Amino acid sequence: MYMLAAAGDIDYFNVLMVQCGTIGWILWLMSIITVAIVVQYFIAIRRENILPPAILEQVRELFDEKQYGEAIEMTADEPSFLSYVVHAGLSDASHGYPAMERAMEESAEERTTKYLRQIEWLNLIGNISPMLGLLGTVWGMILAFQELAASGGTADPADLADSIGIALVTTLLGLAIAIPSLAVYAVMRNRVDALTSEAMVAGQDLISTFRPA
Repeated sequence: MYMLAAAGDIDYFNVLMVQCGTIGWILWLMSIITVAIVVQYFIAIRRENILPPAILEQVRELFDEKQYGEAIEMTADEPSFLSYVVHAGLSDASHGYPAMERAMEESAEERTTKYLRQIEWLNLIGNISPMLGLLGTVWGMILAFQELAASGGTADPADLADSIGIALVTTLLGLAIAIPSLAVYAVMRNRVDALTSEAMVAGQDLISTFRPA
């Protein structure tokens, strides 16, 4: 960074970290929060937490051996999406197969909505950050025009540098946050839809043994 600054007479640290102003610092904070959220969601929303193959196999073995009581106990203690919906279905087994399907669908919708509500923060950040960048741009241009007016229209370009820096850097930061945030939001939303749908199909296949002949 400093080599580039020396070669091009541009202090990038000063441009990106100092001239960005208060709004720029808010955007930097949002970028750190975005990275933390992305890491958290990539850990939480994955196959091992939604449709773990080992748990699916264990539940299937219990069903094959008709050990439904053990299956209820196991799915009650296991935190995955699959266990949650299967447990809901088994808990309503006394009311018949339609009640089991309905319970599974309701529990699946509830848990899916919970996942989608969590990743909605990325969508919010992706939409707010460009607006904050635009706010910084407008504020920087206002400062630049005020400087120009105060000098009688003959302001030294160096005096306008800070204001123009705020105008340009905040726009850059806003877009730099928004683009990856919205991209990851789309990827995570598709992942939630795919994994929860697959887990729901697996759960319905498990309880199909209760379907009346």
